[in-house]
Amino acid sequence: MCDSPFLRWIKGTKCRTRLCPCRSRDVKVFCNCIAPGIVSSRSRLLMQSAIVREDLMNLESKWLEDFSALAATRSFSQAAERRFVTQPAFSRRIRSLESALGLTLVNRSRTPVELTAAGQLFLVTARTVVEQLGEVVRHLHHLEGGQGEVMQVAAAHSLALGFFPRWIAQLRNEGLNIATRLVATNVGDAVHALREGGCDLMLAFYDPDAALQMDAEIFPSLHLGQTQMLPVCAADAQGRPLFDMDGEASVPLLAYSAGAFLGRSVNMLLRQRNLRFTTIYETAMADSLKSMALEGLGIAWVPQLSVRAELARGELVVCGGPEWHIPLEIRLYRCALVRKANVRLLWRKLESAAPQE
Repeated sequence: MCDSPFLRWIKGTKCRTRLCPCRSRDVKVFCNCIAPGIVSSRSRLLMQSAIVREDLMNLESKWLEDFSALAATRSFSQAAERRFVTQPAFSRRIRSLESALGLTLVNRSRTPVELTAAGQLFLVTARTVVEQLGEVVRHLHHLEGGQGEVMQVAAAHSLALGFFPRWIAQLRNEGLNIATRLVATNVGDAVHALREGGCDLMLAFYDPDAALQMDAEIFPSLHLGQTQMLPVCAADAQGRPLFDMDGEASVPLLAYSAGAFLGRSVNMLLRQRNLRFTTIYETAMADSLKSMALEGLGIAWVPQLSVRAELARGELVVCGGPEWHIPLEIRLYRCALVRKANVRLLWRKLESAAPQE
């Protein structure tokens, strides 16, 4: 006699085959292995629901993280590497998840792999569950340690150095004792981190003409301040710019590399003003351009907040008038789908302090 709890649920019933729910998890097999006529349609539904509930009880949270990694990489080998397991073990865990759900989540016949319609829907739930579990665990640990929860902020490199320290100091002076972890990165990686839940907040320059491809309802933002991009270069012995942008000669340009967020605005200005220049150096980082300008190698457009000290000491000077300046707005972004208490507290404070338009 089969000792399945589902068979015991129907008293006096004997298994007629060696295939039963405790082996096959197949409701049709289960219904065929008991006396005909005993199982009604309603009973079949009840038993199927019970089987699904039991399988979901065995679902492991690491499988959800595995599935999220697979969705992000669309590669079993890359996802396995990210999860620090072998590819065969990773594949078995994904199949275990599919078995527990009774659904096919991944289309393995495509390269790169694709999620099925069910997989795409389940991905939202998987990410939410993983995030909420992680948030609860972190919160409990912080309660035990008497610490506040750490907010992770992704910021553009120039803002990480020139804006973030003063901003955090101001918040703490105003009584908001928040703990933060800063990750300095480029704008593209910061946007990806915010979308994927890799950070709580994103600090970036805002350009209304740049395509960040972020839905304002899902990723609301707040104005934190403004600065401007200034063309700077080293000074001669008399404190004058080494290079003249209003002259006839071509000037050496220290440029942003293709795809750099700040470079788009600079390139647009150069086209509008018809500046004659020769590019001698490219990078995505404003601070690297500043270092090259300090060596007297050319003209660089950098955020004013990044060169305050150098301008004050006379190590760099602004070359060109206001027509060569580019205004920049500083914004803070969050994901509206994430409801962390400390993020909501900070956001409410910033909203209340923002000037009314």
